[in-house]
Amino acid sequence: MNTVSVVIITFNEEQNIRRCIESVKPVADEVIVIDSFSDDGTVEIALSLGAKVKQSTFNGYINQKNKAINEASCNYVLLLDADEFLSDELAASILKEKKHFKYKAYAMKRCNIFRGSYIRHGLWYPDRKLRLFDKRYGYCGGLNPHDRILMKEPAKVKLLEGDMFHHTFKNIEEYRRRNNEVSTIMAQSLFDAGIKRSRVKIMVSPLWSFINGYFLRLGFLEGYNGLIIAMLTAQQSFSKYQKLRQLQRQQISEVAWE
Repeated sequence: MNTVSVVIITFNEEQNIRRCIESVKPVADEVIVIDSFSDDGTVEIALSLGAKVKQSTFNGYINQKNKAINEASCNYVLLLDADEFLSDELAASILKEKKHFKYKAYAMKRCNIFRGSYIRHGLWYPDRKLRLFDKRYGYCGGLNPHDRILMKEPAKVKLLEGDMFHHTFKNIEEYRRRNNEVSTIMAQSLFDAGIKRSRVKIMVSPLWSFINGYFLRLGFLEGYNGLIIAMLTAQQSFSKYQKLRQLQRQQISEVAWE
């Protein structure tokens, strides 16, 4: 049977890390935790569950996750966030593939948990994520904070049976705060990458996001939660592009003063 390293990045995740590590025990040959100097019980809990813990200053999600991947001793890596965990069905699917890996990359459906409810409609589901891969051919890339696994060469990706669960927000206010943080990070990432968006894009993108998530992707079937998710997803899109334009105007102003 092949071996798998599970890698996780953490910062103050004492409420989540036990659930995450315990869910991967059936499939993990080692668990690597890269911690950003947590000041709660995260490290102690991870060590008590047999994980190997290394502390490293946080320098963006992409850099931190690549550090974790590089620490893995197995070729195949399962990359998780601390607030994610495997369903029994997904763990069984990974075990089945582990006997004879035929693909260099595997994706899984992520089911987000919002205000205690499992969200299975709208933009949040099936939310496919490539998380199990041969690290000789894959790495973490994308734009912060929405990192993703990229393959160095074209590769077929198999979708595994079962869900990866993700605890998101306990309440709407927590969601709003995170939306503000994420839109700021995304705007900066787009700005650093030299990506620009027109005024038309700023207006159309949030509207399309709401229509797609709430109506076309059946988000309304989630009731009040579905409405909140569709509205705040649209708001995040608008905020991201507004903040990007502010950065662009600031740059133009600074150049003009030179």
